[in-house]
Amino acid sequence: MSAYDRRDLGLLLLRLGAGGVLAAHGTQKLFGWFGGHGIEGTGQFMESVGYKPGKASATAAGLAEAGGGTLLALGLATPAAGAAAAGGMAGAATVHAPNGFFNQEGGYEYAATLALAATGLAIAGPGHLSLDHALGHIFDRGWMVPTALGATAAVTALVVGARNRRLDKPEKDEGAAGFEGQESLFGE
Repeated sequence: MSAYDRRDLGLLLLRLGAGGVLAAHGTQKLFGWFGGHGIEGTGQFMESVGYKPGKASATAAGLAEAGGGTLLALGLATPAAGAAAAGGMAGAATVHAPNGFFNQEGGYEYAATLALAATGLAIAGPGHLSLDHALGHIFDRGWMVPTALGATAAVTALVVGARNRRLDKPEKDEGAAGFEGQESLFGE
C-alpha cells in the first residue's frame, strides 16, 4: 500500500469514526435516540446552561452535530460539515469548561477532541474515498475552508458570547441595587 493510499484510508477511518460519533451525539438531541432526551429535554437543559431559547438552541446544536457528522462520514461538503460540527462542539466545550479539562470530572476534553477532529478534517479534506472526490469536489473548494471556518467561528463567538453575558448578568445585578445596568467609576 502506498503512502497515498494510506492517507486516504486514514482519512476515511477518521471521517467514519468522528462523523459517526458526532451524528449519534446529534440524534440524541434531535430524536432522543441512543439514550438522549430529544428536543424537549435537550431544550430544557440548554435553557438551564444559558443557551436561550432552549428548543432553538437544541435544534441548532443537534443539526450541527448530526448533519455535520453525517456529512463528514460521507466525505461530502467537508469544509462546511467540519466547521458546523466544530462550532457545535465549541458551544458544548464552553458549558464544560468550568469543570476543567478531563471528561471524568465533567470537563471539556470530549467536546474539544471532537471539535479538533472536525476542524482537522475540514482543513485536510476528505481524501479520495469520499463523495466529495466522486463529485469532483464541487462542495470542497479551497476557498470554502477559510470561509466555512471563519463564518462558523464568528457565529459561535456571538452565540457563546450572548450565553456568557446572560450568565454574568445576574451576578452584576445582585450587587447593583438601584444602579441596574450602570457600572461604577471603578469598573465594578
